[in-house]
Amino acid sequence: MRGENVALPDVMLMLDLEGVIRDATLSNVLAGEHIAAWIGSPWADTVAESDSEGLRRMLADTRRTGVSAFRNLTQRFPSGLELPIEYTALRLGDHTGLIAVGKNLRAVAELQTRLVEAQQAMERDYWKLREVETRYRLLFNSSSDAVLLLKAANLSIAELNPAAAQALGISVAQARSLSDLRFPELLLGEERELFESLVRRVRERGKAPGIFLRLGQEHTPWLVRASLVTSTTDEIVLLQIAPSAAVRLGTEGLDPVRIEDLVEGGPDGFAVIDHQGLILRANRAFLGLVQMGSEAAVIGEPLGRWLGRPGADLTVLIANVVRLGSVRLFSTTLRGELGTEIEAEISASGKGGKGPGNIGVFIRDVSRRLAAPGAGNGLDAALESLTRQIGKTTLRKLVEDTVAVVERRYIEAALELTGGNRTAAAELLGLSRQSLYVKLNRYELEEGQPALVGLS
Repeated sequence: MRGENVALPDVMLMLDLEGVIRDATLSNVLAGEHIAAWIGSPWADTVAESDSEGLRRMLADTRRTGVSAFRNLTQRFPSGLELPIEYTALRLGDHTGLIAVGKNLRAVAELQTRLVEAQQAMERDYWKLREVETRYRLLFNSSSDAVLLLKAANLSIAELNPAAAQALGISVAQARSLSDLRFPELLLGEERELFESLVRRVRERGKAPGIFLRLGQEHTPWLVRASLVTSTTDEIVLLQIAPSAAVRLGTEGLDPVRIEDLVEGGPDGFAVIDHQGLILRANRAFLGLVQMGSEAAVIGEPLGRWLGRPGADLTVLIANVVRLGSVRLFSTTLRGELGTEIEAEISASGKGGKGPGNIGVFIRDVSRRLAAPGAGNGLDAALESLTRQIGKTTLRKLVEDTVAVVERRYIEAALELTGGNRTAAAELLGLSRQSLYVKLNRYELEEGQPALVGLS
């Protein structure tokens, strides 16, 4: 009907019974092709050589039955363009010839090609993932380090390697069969809150210092570190378990758990810090000195939070431990969370140099210790000498001389605390190094100069 849009074929060929092209028509999509050269040529000469035999069978079927099945042929155009065309042929009613109509399959072919390429890419990615998973499984199971994966939602064990199972005193098969086995249930009652505090800190901040937990039937101390692992479904907490320093340093005849108990029950405060000053472990005496209720509350906090000179004392202490390996009788003030202040002495030791390693810190309350006879005589003598100048000089001059005496004494004390390290002394006093050098020269405190105890 004239009013309807009729979808015309992309190629229409008028053929005689022998398959010779008598006329040809192309759709607008192929209007730029000049096909006059096809007229009078066998149709088989215009298709790919590999399709010639299939074309001959198609023509034979059309002559015998009147219509052929659809067949895909590669049609070659005079311009050199080759397109996949789906053809079917019909025999004309008066037996004078044949008509072949074809549809361009280039878009379909391109889609099929992209589909095949996508399938091949997916298959390559699948085998890469399988290879990565196989390597991960081999490393995970053969690693000598104990590793566990916990579901962050309920802290149940999602996976563990044989080394972790041995540390916990359970078998891998047992852990896999108990899919709801929660890791805190394998801990001592008093350490569960400490571990859950560690997990909360990791989920909030992404990382947290390690803690010591007693695991297995023997309650052996282990250092436990945690980190958060991204997952497409649930959050996963990765636990790495390593023998504690007490176990590594334990010798025959010494019970490492007993050593830890002795430190825990000691009268002096004890804490383990890293080289940034963050607390990794603390005993009960330390908690009493800083007036904190539990070890979990101080884990990950800087030790300098409770020292008299925030930042300066801790910086000087760590610098001297790194330089000398140990520090003895470092005097400072310790401030508790409830506002109390006590005089304290700190002794610390650790691995010298800037390499990795922890620092052990002992803190002793010396506020009740009686002052040693003669203590402070140098400063007292200097101030007494200034007192005798009353009436002989102005008040302004007396104040200036007094400030100089006190300032000199503070500089001497800072140099004593830092073992003569001027950079550390300047930081302790809140001065620049240049300002300290000027004052050292003013008070004749350069190396080789005698100490001056008073002013006349």
